[in-house]
Amino acid sequence: MIQAISRRAVALPKVACSVARVQPNRSVSFLKKLLFLDDGNNEGNEVKFYSWDESPYEDLRTRAAFIRAKALCPVTKKPVNFVCPYSGIPTHHDEQAWKNDTEYHEQKKYELLKKVNLYEHDLRSGRKFDEFIFPGEQAHDYMINMASWDSFFYTRDFNPMNTEFNMAAATKVLTYPLTIGSMFFKYSPYGLQPNGPVTIEGLRSLSALRYTLYPPYSKVKEAASTYKERPMRIFIVGAKMEAMLPGYVWKQFGYLFPDTKFEIHFVGPESYFDPQSRAFVVNDSNNGRAIVNRYDEQISLHHHTQYFHELYDMGDLFPFDPYLDVFFLFHPGFQTADEGHWNKSLKGLLESKCAVYVTGYHQTDILREYSWLRNHPLWEETDILMRQSKNIFGSTKLDLVDSNPTETFQANNEIFGFRGKRYHAIKK
Repeated sequence: MIQAISRRAVALPKVACSVARVQPNRSVSFLKKLLFLDDGNNEGNEVKFYSWDESPYEDLRTRAAFIRAKALCPVTKKPVNFVCPYSGIPTHHDEQAWKNDTEYHEQKKYELLKKVNLYEHDLRSGRKFDEFIFPGEQAHDYMINMASWDSFFYTRDFNPMNTEFNMAAATKVLTYPLTIGSMFFKYSPYGLQPNGPVTIEGLRSLSALRYTLYPPYSKVKEAASTYKERPMRIFIVGAKMEAMLPGYVWKQFGYLFPDTKFEIHFVGPESYFDPQSRAFVVNDSNNGRAIVNRYDEQISLHHHTQYFHELYDMGDLFPFDPYLDVFFLFHPGFQTADEGHWNKSLKGLLESKCAVYVTGYHQTDILREYSWLRNHPLWEETDILMRQSKNIFGSTKLDLVDSNPTETFQANNEIFGFRGKRYHAIKK
């Protein structure tokens, strides 16, 4: 039975706000394309259960065929060829292997896989996606609560997230701007150790960034213009999915800090998605300069299709300032085929002395990322800013690892932070 997730269940007083919503048709249309949704005209809200092999949607049938071609059975290590009757997804070599997989049944992994199945069919159902109609600016004297997804949606006056399907679709795209925003917000849900994951060095880095976002003067605009000679820069290194999000999704981050201008820099060979060719392209024109899209006066999106170490060596982004610059690495995969690139990029990240935050799909994944850093030769040059912790604004949508179809994950589910050591002057 689906558990209703209603904003009325949040134990908070209702807060009025001035709402200027973005155009709903444009929002839903783009996000459906972004998430590779079907454009069907099904008006019903019921989510039907289908086996992926027999799905009415071609891309899911193709995905099932991909699993059969690439995935290996967790029991026999032979090609996957059997569809789990509980989840409707190919998972094992044959029925006997499925029955013999005690871990699969004892941990009830099929329940998570069934959710994956239902989420994917919901996104293609053709229902009305009211969760993609985002609220606009609200007055400064109204408080935003960042304690959870529920409290954020309630106090920002989003449409009600009445089902887990609404929540899954909305958090899938909003996890990126809100993961960033929750770190810097003055009432951040992440506390200082020992009760929270933030270290003393982490508090120093956050204090520097918050000094820029919340100048300690009564005349905020005068203080901001005195110090902030340029916008705050947020570098998303190894960007892919997040670089495809349109400006009005990132504007939800901007509404948290209405007095600050931001440049969001997406860095990596998959940081620019060309809508015409529907593919990631490398910008070889204009001497490799960034492709810039200015959403409004507050937010501009910069797409750099080089690796970070190449961009760093060019020197165009210098100087880096811990008060004005911060890095986010969403699911970097330090120990994948890109390890050589990360080896080269880590030096520049540490030399910048700016905060770097890393997310992972689940606890095992984030521990792999942390272990890579912990065992790196540059570890002695590293300060930990935030211990591994559950990301409050991770996506609630379950996704599937197609090459290992009994494994599920959630985008940005875990997070930790680090920075290059800042040495104190020593008098001789």
